[in-house]
Amino acid sequence: MAAPSDLSKLRIDRDAQSAPVRKALVRNLILFVAAIVFTAAIVMIVRARSVPAVQVLTATVDAGGGNGGTAAGSTIVTANGYVVARTKASVSAKTAGRLAYLGVSEGSFVRQGDVIARLDNADFDAAVVQAKANIASADASVIEARADRDQLASEHHRIADIRAQNPGLVSQQDLDLAASRAAQAEARFNAAEARKRSADAALQIAEAVNENTIIRAPFTGTVLRKEAEVGEVVAPSVGGGLTRGAVVTMADFSTLEVEVDVNEAYIGRVHSAWPARITLDAYPDTSFRGRVRQVVPTADRQRATVQVKVSINDHDPRILPEMGAKVDFLAPDSSHTSGPQVASRPVIRVPATVVKTDSGATVVWIVRDGRLVRRPVQTGPVSGGFLEIRSGLNGGEQLLTGGVESPTNGMRVKAP
Repeated sequence: MAAPSDLSKLRIDRDAQSAPVRKALVRNLILFVAAIVFTAAIVMIVRARSVPAVQVLTATVDAGGGNGGTAAGSTIVTANGYVVARTKASVSAKTAGRLAYLGVSEGSFVRQGDVIARLDNADFDAAVVQAKANIASADASVIEARADRDQLASEHHRIADIRAQNPGLVSQQDLDLAASRAAQAEARFNAAEARKRSADAALQIAEAVNENTIIRAPFTGTVLRKEAEVGEVVAPSVGGGLTRGAVVTMADFSTLEVEVDVNEAYIGRVHSAWPARITLDAYPDTSFRGRVRQVVPTADRQRATVQVKVSINDHDPRILPEMGAKVDFLAPDSSHTSGPQVASRPVIRVPATVVKTDSGATVVWIVRDGRLVRRPVQTGPVSGGFLEIRSGLNGGEQLLTGGVESPTNGMRVKAP
């Protein structure tokens, strides 16, 4: 049987293994710290890249308040409206009838007096022919009556002369009879003349009625719409059924102007003959010169606005009736304005969309040093999609217009 092992000789050399363990711990610690630093760097990069990009707008100050002392050409009020033609008409026939001819279409240019359309006028032509025949008959009656009058008048004078020379040759009864016949002939001649004048008047009436079947352009302009077609029954006023009223609608493009509704809070800044800048919704990159033609002397009670009519100085074929338009009313050159000049405070105008309501307060969000700053403001009424900032801004600030649904004070943003 083998002798038992001597376990007392088995020992662990702890000093021999301490150095490798220590190196492993240091290496793991360094890797851990490096991982933390790398993760933090990744988080910072992701956060930096996740800063929302927003659009910004610089609020500009117009040196104007609407009462002189303004910078020439600066916008003092903006309003929206539509292009209209001052001279526009729905052209209809003067009499009822069936449309037999239509010589224009949409866009046709016509001059005053040009024939636009014609009604079926066969019966009216016949009436003209009959009236002319009546005149011919009346002319013959006048000729016959004149000859009879002249003959009887001559006979009366002859008998009167004979009686004056020798009363015994002609009795007074014969003289009176000759005078009566001459008077009757004069009356018949006058009646024939009256019938002739009546026939002339009847011809004028027949021709006028026939002329009413011809529809002419009342002024020089352009046809906007055809309201009826050949074969349809038209009348001066719509009588229901298949009857049409107007035949065409036309307008004079040389009288185009813009009608806008200005908030009554700003109407004191708009004056006749002051300049304006017109921008059509169809051509937002192009502006046209205009001038205030009239401030209508009444207000709309429901909308609290006053209508202003602005003439278009730059005539352009692209400008069409009923187009939407924006009008910027400009401050005139003070050297060309009369009367005392009153200094006015600067006007800060911003799009109405940049003004928000936050916790019951009217605020705008300013982009400053890459962060949003909440700024309470006081505003005036909306006019043409713009708001006047009466307090809270100095001008030149960058205002948040979009890109953040729920802005908060101090939120980091960057301008595109």
